[in-house]
Amino acid sequence: MARAYASIILKAPVETVWSLVRDFNALPKWAPAIAKSKIEGGLDADVVGCVRSFHAHDGGHIRERLLMLDDARRSFTYNFEKPAFPIRNYIATVRLYPVTHTDQTFAEWEATFDEGPGDEGKYEKHISANVFTANLKNLAAIIAKTKPQKPAGAERWKGFQPNKVWTSRVIKGPVDEVWTIMRDFAGMGGWHDDITKMHMLKRQRSDKVGSIRDFYFGEGHLNEELLHLCDITRSFSYRITKCEIPWMNYVSGPRIWPVTADNTTFGVWTGDWVASPQDDVILIPRTEENVYQRAFATIEKNFFGKKK
Repeated sequence: MARAYASIILKAPVETVWSLVRDFNALPKWAPAIAKSKIEGGLDADVVGCVRSFHAHDGGHIRERLLMLDDARRSFTYNFEKPAFPIRNYIATVRLYPVTHTDQTFAEWEATFDEGPGDEGKYEKHISANVFTANLKNLAAIIAKTKPQKPAGAERWKGFQPNKVWTSRVIKGPVDEVWTIMRDFAGMGGWHDDITKMHMLKRQRSDKVGSIRDFYFGEGHLNEELLHLCDITRSFSYRITKCEIPWMNYVSGPRIWPVTADNTTFGVWTGDWVASPQDDVILIPRTEENVYQRAFATIEKNFFGKKK
């Protein structure tokens, strides 16, 4: 199965970008190859199951069905009803994430499909470069030129945000190099300014799920257990098993994505725990800024020579 993929940082808040791309009938507004589009049967463009019928400037006719629309996670999925290319089983998804450090947007567009014999890799490259990348770069240019405003009353999260701390940042380094650094569960002491004496207990490997790292954060002494490690999603999570801070059930972890438009990295770090409201007033911003954001910033500074 082939996979086409492209991603970009858009210089506008995620609420603004979602208002531009949510409309399943709006491709002519931001996809330069598309001339006109309509939703069949007079349905609204946010009716799951609706079909958009559109024509490219070269005369090509394509039909796509909306399979999923998610306002909470700002994503939608669709398939080909009448393909643009000789491929099968095409399923594509657009996802947006807020870049909390700069109040911008990480946008990714991916599709999986089957290519015919002799076409291996052909349409994967074509769709990645000439459809997804071209459309995302054109959207970025439109945003830069028109500077659209955030919709009135727009909410960052529908209801509660997904984690007690959900924070993100762009790291100016290639994703595989960033992952090599971050993947070492015992390595954070080498790139986070406040962490010292980090090592794995019982001399266990740092990529062994269930192993425990021991370290000092300032004056505090902590143990953390590795809960999962995934080279596919470039993510890991851990829980605190020893700490003097007044919180319980602390679970945290990062995930990173490639930004294909400029060969940088988008990272999200989340954290959840139980603590008193009075303690959370201090713990939430301190954890976000002094642990998660500082970790991303220090990786960039120490390994890629830039900090913003």
